[in-house]
Amino acid sequence: MLTGRRMRASLGVRPADGRRLDYGEVDAITKHDWTQWLDERAAAGLTRRLAVAGSPQGPRMRIDGRERLAFCSNDYLGLANDPRLAAAMHAGIDRYGVGAGSAHLINGHFEPHDRLEAELADWLGVDAVRLFSTGYMANLGVVGALMGRGDTVIADRLDHASLIDAVQLSGARLSRYRHNDLTDLEARLERARGERMILTDGVFSMDGDVAPLAELVELAERFDAWLVVDEAHAFGVLGRAGRGSFEAAGIVPGERVLRVGTLGKAFGTAGAFVAGAAEPLDVLLQRARTYLFTTAQPPAIAEASRAALAVVRDEPWRRDHLADLVVRFRAGLSGIQGLEPMPSSTPIQPLVVGDADRALAMAERLAERGLLVPAIRPPTVPAGGSRLRVTFSAAHELSDLHELLSVLREYTTID
Repeated sequence: MLTGRRMRASLGVRPADGRRLDYGEVDAITKHDWTQWLDERAAAGLTRRLAVAGSPQGPRMRIDGRERLAFCSNDYLGLANDPRLAAAMHAGIDRYGVGAGSAHLINGHFEPHDRLEAELADWLGVDAVRLFSTGYMANLGVVGALMGRGDTVIADRLDHASLIDAVQLSGARLSRYRHNDLTDLEARLERARGERMILTDGVFSMDGDVAPLAELVELAERFDAWLVVDEAHAFGVLGRAGRGSFEAAGIVPGERVLRVGTLGKAFGTAGAFVAGAAEPLDVLLQRARTYLFTTAQPPAIAEASRAALAVVRDEPWRRDHLADLVVRFRAGLSGIQGLEPMPSSTPIQPLVVGDADRALAMAERLAERGLLVPAIRPPTVPAGGSRLRVTFSAAHELSDLHELLSVLREYTTID
């Protein structure tokens, strides 16, 4: 637990003299420090607040007691409230109860876990899959198990926070290359010491763009480096069969490629997994602390995830509809002055507005019209890069898209 100056440093708070705090400095925190910090965040338009859902996940939701049309979920295929998944989960509860009771390696690894791992491995064409409780824990586990002091991990500057935290907790040296800049990455690989690992998102969660996988695989092979790709926003969505960014790019991953996927996005359930060759997956079983020292997900959730995998595999129309919504949205924006989408062909369609206050004002005005489109502000994105983050689901209808475009046209003059 961070306390004192270490905590203030981690949250960007500086002492009165303005000097930068050393991360290792520790002293007693005062109430005034936190009051000032919270006030400064509020003044900068950076305060975060919880919204409470009173209905199932879906395009039309009841949020804070009001009906909303939501364009913010990662439920890309519209499966979070699918009755087939619910039935599978109910059947799992009837047979296995509501909790796993222990870690996988004690007596918490149930038949549904084992079947799900085998089915995911078969679907992806890999040797093995290892389940984790969350995507965050999967990223921490894979990096920490394979890398340590004396090694070097080279991460894209726009990687998800869990990947960066994973490196810092592993003890390996962290080097961050400019976003999708292969020249910068190559130079850092040449200077790297010890075991090398390249970390990247497959689809970047705030910009919606994709990693240059073919080039990354070539660099990983040339430098004998691990390549770990977080496919949280790609599995189920990209590729004809939904197998993610590698399938979409027409690439077969090699022995030193590991892919991390989440089940709480396109699959509509919860949990995560790491997929790859047999040997590194065996290493995870022995060394991944976020696998060894936590309770397994409930087996009923694994049963729901197995049902989700069947839908992902057998209903490509969901991906087709999702892609069509994205194309229509981008075409519809062409007539709206002041809103330029970022170069993304994925369901993540950010609209950069720059100033945090303006992004928040636009989100609030959209909410007044019953639309839930979040304002993404620092530190999630860089200063000056605040945006409305629009995300689509296969559960959205064309009428939902037209409503969004209509309201955006109406409110693009907000200052």
